[in-house]
Amino acid sequence: MEALIPVINKLQDVFNTVGADAIQLPQIIVLGTQSSGKSSVIESLVGRSFLPRGPGIVTRRPLVLQLVYSPKDSKEHRSAEEVLRHQNTEATTWNPITQLSHSIFSKGTINLEEWGKFLHTKDKVYTDFEAIRQEIERETDRMAGSNKGICPEPISLKIYSTTVVNLTLVDLPGITKIPIGDQPEDIENQIRNLIIKYISNPNSIILAVTAANTDMATSEAIKMAKEVDTDGRRTLAVVTKLDLMDAGTDAIDILCGRVIPVKLGIIGVVNRSQQDIIDKKTISDALKDEATYLQRKYPTIATRNGTPYLAKTLNRLLMHHIRDCLPELKVRVNVMISQFQSLLNSYGDDVSDKSQTLLQIITKFASAYCSTIEGTARNIETTELCGGARICYIFHETFGRTLDSIHPLVGLTRMDILTAIRNATGPRPALFVPEVSFELLVKRQIRRLEDPSLRCVELVHEEMQRIVQHCGTEVQQEMLRFPRLHQRIVDVVTQLLRTRLPATNSMVENLVAIELAYINTKHPDFHREAALVSGLLKSTDGLIDENSPIFRQKTPRATPSPGTVGAFYNHVAAITDGHENKSPNNSDSPATPQMNGTPENKVLTPQKPVNLLPEVPSQTSRKLSDREQHDCDVIGGRSENTTVLNAYSKTNDVITMMHLNQMGDLVERLIKSYFYIVRKSIQDSVPKAVMHFLVNYVKDNLQSELVTHLYKSDQAESLLNESEHIAQRRKEAADMLKALQRAGQIISEIRETHMW
Repeated sequence: MEALIPVINKLQDVFNTVGADAIQLPQIIVLGTQSSGKSSVIESLVGRSFLPRGPGIVTRRPLVLQLVYSPKDSKEHRSAEEVLRHQNTEATTWNPITQLSHSIFSKGTINLEEWGKFLHTKDKVYTDFEAIRQEIERETDRMAGSNKGICPEPISLKIYSTTVVNLTLVDLPGITKIPIGDQPEDIENQIRNLIIKYISNPNSIILAVTAANTDMATSEAIKMAKEVDTDGRRTLAVVTKLDLMDAGTDAIDILCGRVIPVKLGIIGVVNRSQQDIIDKKTISDALKDEATYLQRKYPTIATRNGTPYLAKTLNRLLMHHIRDCLPELKVRVNVMISQFQSLLNSYGDDVSDKSQTLLQIITKFASAYCSTIEGTARNIETTELCGGARICYIFHETFGRTLDSIHPLVGLTRMDILTAIRNATGPRPALFVPEVSFELLVKRQIRRLEDPSLRCVELVHEEMQRIVQHCGTEVQQEMLRFPRLHQRIVDVVTQLLRTRLPATNSMVENLVAIELAYINTKHPDFHREAALVSGLLKSTDGLIDENSPIFRQKTPRATPSPGTVGAFYNHVAAITDGHENKSPNNSDSPATPQMNGTPENKVLTPQKPVNLLPEVPSQTSRKLSDREQHDCDVIGGRSENTTVLNAYSKTNDVITMMHLNQMGDLVERLIKSYFYIVRKSIQDSVPKAVMHFLVNYVKDNLQSELVTHLYKSDQAESLLNESEHIAQRRKEAADMLKALQRAGQIISEIRETHMW
C-alpha cells in the first residue's frame, strides 16, 4: 500500500502539466490562522527549513508540496543525466583528478540526500533549501505582487529525501480578519473562499492547525473544517506550541479529545521558536527537544504525539484514504476520457484539403437545414418548437386562430348596411336587395383578411431565418469553427429568403385580390343562402293588398276599424323586430309572416325578442301643412278623406322601414355566409402559397445557391481560416485528453495486492 502515494503524486504531476485540477485527487490540506505554526509543522515533516518567514501574512499562494521518499538505491527518482549541481569552485585550484570526479559523480541526483524541484522551472534541481525559499518568494511576488495580496494559483514543489515519508500536502494562506498594509478590504473573504475551495474536495484530508496557547473553542480552523466535513470523517487536528502554554496549565484534556472531540485524533507538537530560528537551530535538534519535552510533560501520551508520530499518522491516513478513493477515481477518469474525446471530435481535425472541406460543410449544412424543416433531423429539439413544426404551428394555430377571430361584421354597423342599401338604389325605392350594396360591403370585409395573411408570410420568413441557428449541433460547431464561413452562409441564406419574400407576398395579395375580383353568388355553399332571399322578401307581399282593411273602405267616409288597424301595427312591429313565423306544413321553407293567419277578429300579440344589433331610428310621419291639407280636400272632393290619407301615409312609412330592416337582416346574413366561404378559402390557400413560393423553393435551391456563392477556389482559403478561440480550445482539449489517458494508464498499473 506504500506505492499508492507515489501514484497520486504522478497523477498530480500529470494534471499540473495541463494547469487544471480535472479530478479531485486525495491530498492533505493544511489550514490554520496566521502564526498558528502551519509552516513550522510542514518544515518539521520535511526536516529542513525552506518556507518563507516573517511578520504578518507570508504564505500568499497555495503551496502543493509532494514529499517523496527516495533511498540511495532508488533508480526511479535518481538520475545522472540531470542538470549539474551547483558547485562552489572559487576556492579550489584546477586539478584534473578533481575535475574528472566532478564530471562523473557530481552530475544529477545519484549521490544526493535531498533535493527539490519546482513545476514551473521544469527539470532544474535545487539542492540548497535557501534557494528554494527564495524561489517561493520570487514566484509568489510574480503572481500575487508584493503588496501582501493573495493569488489562488498554486506553486508545485517536490522534495525528494531519504528521511521523509510519502505525503502530499497543500499549505494555504493563514486565516486573517483585518487587512494590513496594502491588502484589499475583502482579504478575509478571499482567503476564506480559497480555503473552502480546497477543503471542499471530498477526497482531501483536512489538517486543522491550532495553537495551544489559544482557546480551542475559538479555533477558526476546526470551525471551517466542520462546515465541509460535518461528520469529522476526514479531519485531523494538530495542536502546536505546547511549550508556550501558561504556567500551571496543560493540554492533556485537549489532546485526549475531552474538550473538542475529533474523529481522526488530535496530535500535539512543539515548534521552534522565533529565537531558535534566528539562532539557526536545526530541525533535528528541535525534534530531539520536542521528544524530551513530551516525555517530561506528557509521559503517558508522549508516544502518540510529536512530529514523527504526526508524519506516520498522515502517511497512514493518506494511504487508506487513497485506497478508498481509488475505485471512484478510476471511474471518473474513464468518464472524463470519453467526454473529452467527444469534445475533441466536435472541434474537428486540422484542415488539409480546404476545397473538399468547404464543399462538405456546405452540403452538410444544406442537408441539416432541410432536415430541420422536414422534421427528420437526428437531434430533435425538445425545449421549443423549431423548423417545420414551428411553421405548422404558424399556419394552423397563429394564422388560423387569427382568421377565426375576425368577425364577419366587424366594423360594420346596421346603419352602414342600411345606408349602403339606400345609396345603391338611388332615387328609386328599394324593392329587392341591391347586389351592388352586398358586393360593396362584403368586399370591405374580405379586405380584412389581407393583413393577417401577410403577417403569416412574415412569421414563416422569420422562422426560416432562425433555422440557421437550429440546424444541428454538429453543423453549428463546424460553422463556429470557421466564423467567416458561418457569416457568409448566413448572408447567402438571408439573401435567398429576401429574394423570395416579394414573390410570396405578391401571391398572397393576389389570393385576396382574386376573391375581391369576382363575388361568386352561385357558389355551391352560398347558393342555398341566396335562394332564401326571394322567399324572405315575399313575406311582405300580403301586408297591403286588396283585402286589407284600409282598401276595403269603398266609401270615403268610412274609417278603418280600431281592431283591424291595431292588428296591422302589431304585425308590422313583429316583422320589424325580426320574427319569422314558421309554416307548420314545411319547416324548411322560409318563414312567411301572414296578416290573416289568425281568426278574423283576433289581434296578434306583440312580441319583443332580444335584438343584439343596434336599432334603426324610425321615421315619424310629417304633419300636412294647411296648403297641403287644402290640396288634399280639393283633389279628394271631400274633407273627410284627410283621415284616410293620414292613416295611409303613416302605414306606408312603417312598411318602408320594416322593409329596409328586413333587407338589412338579409344582407347581414349574406355577408356572413359569403365571408365564411372566403375565409375558409384563404385559410387553406395562403399556407399552400407560402409553402410553394417560399419554403419549398428555399429547400430545393439552398445548396445550389451556397455552392454558387461560396464554392470558389480563391475564397476557400479565407473562408476556412479557423477561429483562434476554437484552435485554443482544441489544443486544451487535446492536452487534457492526453493527461487523462496518462492518468488512466497510471491507475491501471496498480495491482490489487498494492492496496492491502
